[in-house]
Amino acid sequence: MIALRRAGTALILIVAIALFADGHSARSEEHGPQAAKPTPAACRRSGFRVVVDVGHTVEVPGAISARGVPEYAFNLALARDVKRALVDAGFETTVLSITSEAPPLGLFERAFRANKMAADLFISIHHDSVPDPLLQTWYYDGQQNRFNDSFPGYAIFISSENADRAGSLTFGRLLGEQLQARGIRYTSHYTLASMRTRRRQLVDADAGVYRYDQLVVLKETRMPAVLLEAGSIVNRQEELALASPERRALESAAIAAAVEDFCAARASRRGERLARRRSTPTAAGRPRRVNAARFAR
Repeated sequence: MIALRRAGTALILIVAIALFADGHSARSEEHGPQAAKPTPAACRRSGFRVVVDVGHTVEVPGAISARGVPEYAFNLALARDVKRALVDAGFETTVLSITSEAPPLGLFERAFRANKMAADLFISIHHDSVPDPLLQTWYYDGQQNRFNDSFPGYAIFISSENADRAGSLTFGRLLGEQLQARGIRYTSHYTLASMRTRRRQLVDADAGVYRYDQLVVLKETRMPAVLLEAGSIVNRQEELALASPERRALESAAIAAAVEDFCAARASRRGERLARRRSTPTAAGRPRRVNAARFAR
């Protein structure tokens, strides 16, 4: 009798294990494709909206170059080329943002406009100068102008008060890498004491990304945002380069490549989050334990 009971118990255990194994196998097959490593998500370029902001206005044109050209003219020319490069790369919804309202209201208007259109990325285009005490005088074409030949190069700014600071820093790094890959170096003079109130913290010493928290167009935008100083227009040699179609083409290509990388990274991150959600088992999908002892009674 005891032998029969033991044999029956063993048989029940074998059946229970077989049922559990079959059920687990079926569920594994059911959830297999979802648990597999996801294919990297592609960047939907046509739906990724970039706002290319033209820094300053006609009436408030920003810095004046070593040869007397207002910064706004440089900003507009480069921003137009950037938009064209992005559209050619498939970012069809890129917007060229031109504001006529003077600061400070005009700065808030730029951010409000980008927020309203739910942009994915905001890039403000500028060209650099230095504080007045660092400028020297020279004459060009019979006119007195001011220059400083010491600090060529680009600078990228982000704000830690931006709604997506991490995204801003990521894009800033990608942009710096692409500019340097094309032979354009960043300027480190924003770390110098001589910059006084314009001195900034260098948050990425490889890519040339600085922190500038109070810039309205960076802190009031609700998407990743950077301000690019494309180069120094008070540097007499660099001014000539910045005015050339060749330099604008280089910087436009760098910006377009950085946007491609950033869009792909964002798409991949969204794909990974979705895959993790799908692969997390629900209560209904977990294998049910079988109590073999219950059958042996």
